[in-house]
Amino acid sequence: MRRTGTYAVSTTLGETVQAFVPLPLPPREPALASGCFVAGNRAAELALARLSGVSGLVPSVDWLLYGAVRKEALLTSQIEGTQATLVDLFEEEAGFAIGNADDVEEVTNYLRAFRLVQDNLRDPAGLPISVRLLCDAHRLLLDGVRGNGRQPGELRRSQNWIGGTRPGNAAFVPPPAEQVADLLADIERFIHDDAASDLPPLVKIALVHAQFETIHPFLDGNGRIGRLLIAALMEHWRLLPEPLMYLSGYLKQHQTAYYQRLSAIRTQGDWEGWVDFFLDGVAAAASEAERSIVAMASLIASDRRRLLASPKAGPACYRLFETLPMMPRFTVELARQSLDTTFPTANAAVKLLEGLGIVQELTGQKKNRSYSYPAYIALLTG
Repeated sequence: MRRTGTYAVSTTLGETVQAFVPLPLPPREPALASGCFVAGNRAAELALARLSGVSGLVPSVDWLLYGAVRKEALLTSQIEGTQATLVDLFEEEAGFAIGNADDVEEVTNYLRAFRLVQDNLRDPAGLPISVRLLCDAHRLLLDGVRGNGRQPGELRRSQNWIGGTRPGNAAFVPPPAEQVADLLADIERFIHDDAASDLPPLVKIALVHAQFETIHPFLDGNGRIGRLLIAALMEHWRLLPEPLMYLSGYLKQHQTAYYQRLSAIRTQGDWEGWVDFFLDGVAAAASEAERSIVAMASLIASDRRRLLASPKAGPACYRLFETLPMMPRFTVELARQSLDTTFPTANAAVKLLEGLGIVQELTGQKKNRSYSYPAYIALLTG
C-alpha cells in the first residue's frame, strides 16, 4: 500500500492527537498508475471540448456565464450547508427583500472571491495561482458572514480537525499549523513547475484539490476555496475558454463518495480511486453544462422568434429581451436603468414581453410590480 503522508503529534484543546502531514505531490512509491486515468482523462477532455464548442450556439457568452458561475457559487456553498436557492440569488441581485439574506451573502461572497481570482489570472500584472491569491480570495469569502471571526485571509495558526465533537474523536486531523505554509508552498511548486510532472492537467487538478483539502489551511471556508481552486486551475491550464462548468453540482450529488475518496487517499494511499472519481465528475459536469447550453439556446431562439413575429415590438423590446438572461428577476425601474431610457418606454417594452408570454408579473399589484423570465429560471434551476 502506498504511503501518502506521515503523522505528527499535535496538541489542541488539551488533547494530544495524531495530525496527518501529506507527502509532496505527485504520488510516489509507486507513481500514479496511468491506467487509472488515461481513459477517464480522454473522456473528460472530450466533454470539455464539446462544451467549448456548443458555447458558440448562444449569441453572448455572458449569458452562459451568468448562470454557470452562479450555479457553481450556489452549489459549492450548499455543500457547506448554505440554504440559499438560485431564485434567492436572482431576487437579491434585483434588489428584492429576501428571507435568508445571510445565506445569500455567503453565495455572493463566493462570486466576489471567484471574480478576484479570475481577474488576477487574466491580468498580465495580476497574481498567479498562489497562497497569497488564495488568502485574498478567502478574505472576501468570509467578509461579514458566518466564519468572519475565524481569521479571514490568514492561514490558520492553530490545530483544526474535521468531524467528531472534539479533537480526540475527530474523523480526520489535518497537519499542525506550523507546517501549513511549507505544505502550500509545495503545492505552488507542483502547479508552476511543468517539468516536475508529465501528468495531464486534469489529473494535476485532481491531485491539487485533494492535497489542499488534506492540508485544510484555513479555520473556515476550506471546501469552498478548494473548489474555487479547481475553477482557477481550469483557467490556468486553459482547459476551458470560460468557466462554463459547475463541478460542485456533481460533488454535491455524490457528496458521500466525494468525502470517502478524499479520505481513502490518506488511509489507504488510494490516489487512483480519487483521480478516477474526479475525472468522471468533470466529464459528467461538462456534459450537464453542454445540455443546459443547448436547452438555453433553444429557448432563447424560440422566444426571439415570437418577439420578431410581433408587429408591435420595437427596439426597446428587442434590447430588453437581450438583457433577460442576465436579469431574470426585475422591475420596470430595473429595465429602465438597463435600457437607459424613460419609464414609459421601459414599461411598454415589459408589457409587450408579458403579452407574448415571455415574462410574467408575479405580484398581481398595480404598483411595485416585479417580473420574471420563468422558462429561463426553470431551465437554470431544473
